[in-house]
Amino acid sequence: MRSQPLITVADVPAAARWYQDVIGLRSDHGGQEYDQLKNNAGDIVLQLHHWDAHEHPLLGSETNPDRGNGMVLWFETADFDAIMQRVHSTKATIADGPLDNPLAQHREIWLRDPDGYIVVIASTYGTI
Repeated sequence: MRSQPLITVADVPAAARWYQDVIGLRSDHGGQEYDQLKNNAGDIVLQLHHWDAHEHPLLGSETNPDRGNGMVLWFETADFDAIMQRVHSTKATIADGPLDNPLAQHREIWLRDPDGYIVVIASTYGTI
């Protein structure tokens, strides 16, 4: 089993571009209502779904300001320095960091994506 998180967004193509530009994922589906973002190995890492598409009532409501509260999208990378270059070149919104996490023995940066979700990118365990 593996996780393939799906988040609801206001603008699927814009959100897909952000995750491609900042994290380096690639679009494998494309579209206005839905996209699958994959890593270089071809694994689905994240799915994006437009709020109003296909009337999925369990996706939540765009008008509810609590959406995503308590949820964090956490990504691990073997090339933290390359991600940091992407973060700076795209002027992504930094919520915290970059910082060294001595308990997890890795580096991490906390970002906010265009829809307000918290996105953490961490180096592999034991890299500090």
